[in-house]
Amino acid sequence: MSTGKAPRVSVVLPVRNAAGTVARAIASIREQTFPDWELIVVDDGSTDGTRGIVREVAGGEPRMLVLEQDHAGVAAAANAGAAVARGEFIARMDADDVSHPERLAAQVAFLEAAENRGVGVAGCLVEFGGDRAVGEGYARHVDWVNSLVTPEEIALNRFVEAPLANPSVMFRRELVARHGGYREGDFPEDYELWLRWLDAGVRMAKVPRVLLTWHDAPTRLTRTDARYDPEAFFRVKAPWIANEVRRLGVGRVCDLPAATQRANERVTDPPCVWIWGAGRPARKRAAHLLAHGVSIAGYIDVDVKKTGRGLGGTGVPVIAPEALPPPGKIFVLGYVARRGVREDVRARLSARGYAEGRDFLMCA
Repeated sequence: MSTGKAPRVSVVLPVRNAAGTVARAIASIREQTFPDWELIVVDDGSTDGTRGIVREVAGGEPRMLVLEQDHAGVAAAANAGAAVARGEFIARMDADDVSHPERLAAQVAFLEAAENRGVGVAGCLVEFGGDRAVGEGYARHVDWVNSLVTPEEIALNRFVEAPLANPSVMFRRELVARHGGYREGDFPEDYELWLRWLDAGVRMAKVPRVLLTWHDAPTRLTRTDARYDPEAFFRVKAPWIANEVRRLGVGRVCDLPAATQRANERVTDPPCVWIWGAGRPARKRAAHLLAHGVSIAGYIDVDVKKTGRGLGGTGVPVIAPEALPPPGKIFVLGYVARRGVREDVRARLSARGYAEGRDFLMCA
């Protein structure tokens, strides 16, 4: 690899046992219309033919650097690549995805635009690279990710799910030194990074164009690794939800009165935290907040069988949406995740004058 002038963009591509797709991924970077890049491929202890394929391609490409390490995980591999990156911008890439030819050019132009100087991370829209009938759930997730484009949309929805497709992003290299890179743990490393950087005030947006094909292979880590199961997502976002609750000045410890007492009779300044969703799944998800100092004052549910009495004999009240007090009296965290219900909750709260980001946040 050339040791001359530093490139504008460093593309970091961790790879492990991707002999069937890594050449395609590398080719998609070599075919970029933006030529000023370096590609850092980090082989994370592959045991198939991946390492040989990468070495062979790198032999004919002076802009490639190959790092080889014992298997340490995708977070360690991505960090190893970022540590030697020389570019002003770092772009992420995965071995089973394909960058469209204008991806790097479009993202560099976006980050260099005067109106985006305050944006630290630029993603893009992604194309679902699978069978939508077979992978219906993942395809819907792609559609949801693509619906979040502006910094405001991404910030407001960050506690629902990961608002960015990790292999689609480009970010300013200085952010790694300032806020740290990927962390290893029993959680999705990319989601933890976005939550941590957003909590630190990093603005994230997307180029409103499809610039990457996001493949849904059955061997993808998100399908095979326990760090990416739903429980791990709820666990990793709990401390950041708690941080946001504290930042907004809500979430104090509230005295719990009789279950029959109405919400607007038992709240004072600052507002208490209430959870929308009194079913077992919602309560289980919200329970992660307790370990981070968030006291749950009560629950909101549309099911009349749950309202008007204490939750499971605990004395914690459950109220119907119609019993909500005026905005400013309570703060609502939405933990209902069924298809279409999140939109219904938003509509109900907005109709009552609640403002998202001020009076409520969706968390599932």
